[in-house]
Amino acid sequence: MRKIINFLVICVFFIGYASYSQTGRVKGILLDENNKPIEKATIKAGSASSQSNANGFFQITIPAHQKITIEISHVSYKKATTVIELKPNEDYELNVVLNQRQEQLGEVIVTGGGRKRVEGITVITPEVIRTIPGANAGIENILKTLPGVYSNNELSTQYAVRGGNYDENLVYVNEIEVYRPFLIRSGQQEGLSFTNTEMVQNVDFSAGGFQAKYGDKLSSVLDITYRRPTKFQAALDASLLGGSATVDMVSKNQKWSSITGVRYRDNSLLVKSQETETNFRPTFVDVQTLVNFDASTKWQWSFLGNISQNRYNYQPISRQTNFGTIDNPIALQVFYDGQEKDRYLTLFGAIKSVYQVSDEFKLKFIGSTYHTQEQEHFDIQAQYALGEVDSNIGSDTFGDVVYSRGVGSQLSHARNDLDALIVNAEVKGFHAPKESDHQVEWGLKYTREDIRDRIVEWEAIDSAGFSLPAPILGIPHDQPYTPYTGPLAPYQNIRATNFVKINRFSGYAQWNYRGEMGSSQFWVNAGVRAHQWQVSGDNITDGDSQFVISPRAQFAIKPDWDMDMLFRLSGGLYHQPPFYRELRDANGVVQPNVKAQQSVHIVLSNDYSFKMWGRPFKLVSEAYYKNLTDVNTYTIDNVRIRYSANNDATAYVYGADFRLNGEFVPGTESWFSFGYLKTEENQDGKGYIARPTDQRLKFGLLFQDYMPTIPNLKMYLNMIYNTGLPGGSPAYADPYDYQLRLKDYRRADAGFSYVFKDANIKSAKTWLKPFKEFTLGFEIFNLFNNQNAITNTWVRDVYTKSQYGIPNYMTTRTFNLKLNVRL
Repeated sequence: MRKIINFLVICVFFIGYASYSQTGRVKGILLDENNKPIEKATIKAGSASSQSNANGFFQITIPAHQKITIEISHVSYKKATTVIELKPNEDYELNVVLNQRQEQLGEVIVTGGGRKRVEGITVITPEVIRTIPGANAGIENILKTLPGVYSNNELSTQYAVRGGNYDENLVYVNEIEVYRPFLIRSGQQEGLSFTNTEMVQNVDFSAGGFQAKYGDKLSSVLDITYRRPTKFQAALDASLLGGSATVDMVSKNQKWSSITGVRYRDNSLLVKSQETETNFRPTFVDVQTLVNFDASTKWQWSFLGNISQNRYNYQPISRQTNFGTIDNPIALQVFYDGQEKDRYLTLFGAIKSVYQVSDEFKLKFIGSTYHTQEQEHFDIQAQYALGEVDSNIGSDTFGDVVYSRGVGSQLSHARNDLDALIVNAEVKGFHAPKESDHQVEWGLKYTREDIRDRIVEWEAIDSAGFSLPAPILGIPHDQPYTPYTGPLAPYQNIRATNFVKINRFSGYAQWNYRGEMGSSQFWVNAGVRAHQWQVSGDNITDGDSQFVISPRAQFAIKPDWDMDMLFRLSGGLYHQPPFYRELRDANGVVQPNVKAQQSVHIVLSNDYSFKMWGRPFKLVSEAYYKNLTDVNTYTIDNVRIRYSANNDATAYVYGADFRLNGEFVPGTESWFSFGYLKTEENQDGKGYIARPTDQRLKFGLLFQDYMPTIPNLKMYLNMIYNTGLPGGSPAYADPYDYQLRLKDYRRADAGFSYVFKDANIKSAKTWLKPFKEFTLGFEIFNLFNNQNAITNTWVRDVYTKSQYGIPNYMTTRTFNLKLNVRL
């Protein structure tokens, strides 16, 4: 407890980031002068040693943040030596040609002050991702603790970054862009994120001002690299929310390797902690594999495949939500009839080939296909009663509704089906001349999108027998005092059939340079992206051919000071050509000539690395500004976004992010983050109002600790506080008439685990000998049982002509058991 208090006190004065762990790995291939592999060479690093196999492959683990001398020797060759300093958890590739003369390979330093620090990229270690508790544990769970990243939905893996929405974030796995299903409207339907945490090697994240090599989105880049297996190993994770199994395999000649993971998730534990009593039968399953083949030392191939099937069967029974004040408590009682059946089947496959043309030139070829078949069918009738609650303590009816002030019903219907096929073909080049500080990268990409979509959904509402006319009709009524004689129409009615094809051509070129300015070092990156697309399809007029150019640049300088500081300025002109969801307006109809949203980014950063208590820490501060034009306005309901598809607004975003990262407890990684932002939009010149993602303040805390007297017992704490989002108003309302906000989002998840065995903790128990790691954990989600609302349900009382916003609360306190095993 004392350590936690010390940590919180320090966090008041420092905010930022720095990753740290204990070791790094050096691996590579040893060849002779005829490019033949050298077997049984000895590789020494301090007290550690290793040998190369029949293919010349070797691997050795060395301490991080230390200069270590690597010695490579063989009875038939002269010894080669090099000095290497790795950053924590770094995998460094060292390929050496041994010959008849002694070789001094020089000094290699790979530290936190390297390329990723210069580019403003946040690095997250796989160990942190696997251990930190969360209702949706994984990469997205950790991202939500970073400054500038916002989410008020623990059931969702979606996140918003610096004023953007869920559709404005790029996600890559091994340089291959990945997609998410189209029809999902609530977080509890999502199931599994594409990324399999157990397969991850590196996670890089940029919250803005990213380089031209990354695609055409407005907000952020999540760049994930899966690990490349070097030996057989297996992992098993199991909990009350599901489980996963992962296997690494390597051929005897080291040319083939694969990593395959199977995952299953069941959200029943979380959903049943909500207010709505349900029969809930979900199954979220996926199989993912990465196969690598080294055809030669110059040519490598890989295949990434994924099959995911989500079945979401939901049958609500009843719900009671208490709200109001202590003096005037009110409750909404709802009794349901009907069910929802959703299906999402996604197939994804990608082939990547890397060819080392020469020591100075590398080519990459990437081809991928994404196919999704989605179904959203529901018929749910809700009969509700809005009433007063008995607040007399000791009463036999205490807490029950004793008087109904309004009753009504609502019938919701949907038959939505979507089939989408997305094909990509891409070539990339990388030029790095020897003895030069210049680097050039370029790429060309073709994308074909073929989408077939049918939308049929409507909603009918009545109150005590009075059918309410649809707001879109604009018909005044004075029920029940004056009979309504207008047309009967659903309260909301959306019907559309869209067969859409989109052809896209995009490309980029960028230049990197490292130089010196006096005694200071500086780095420059300058690049440009281009994107051309055209929308066509059945029953729509072919859209115009559209073309945008996006210049981007970064400049970083590291002064020759005693303090380890780096300053960075980045930005440019960013475009987001519309994806299918952005082409579809509020009525479900595709508008083929929607323009690309445009944003000017400016990001100013300071990166300060220092030592405290003899341990490394890092403080990162960033200020940013975005000016947006041709804005495609939207509304958010849970995680479903509906666009206006008319580019009728301008907007701006500005804010500041801070993050402090380091070893507050020796041997563990913790951080504290703070963010402030403001974003507003001006639609049709009517004036500036808050955008749906205008979340002003954000605090995030991730803390790890262990008991010194019981080092096997570890504790993890994940805390988030976000101020309320706009979105408390009805979805059909004019945002200029309603600017209500939801309540602040507060959540803490805690985990406790007992490590029976791992790399640092050994055990003499016989039953643990087959295991490399064996951990048993206990997790508490929503530790303080905060009531967090994602939206409001609007109930109208015809007699009083009042509308009541009843919050739709998220999950309550929930407990979970977790088992982690490594073989």
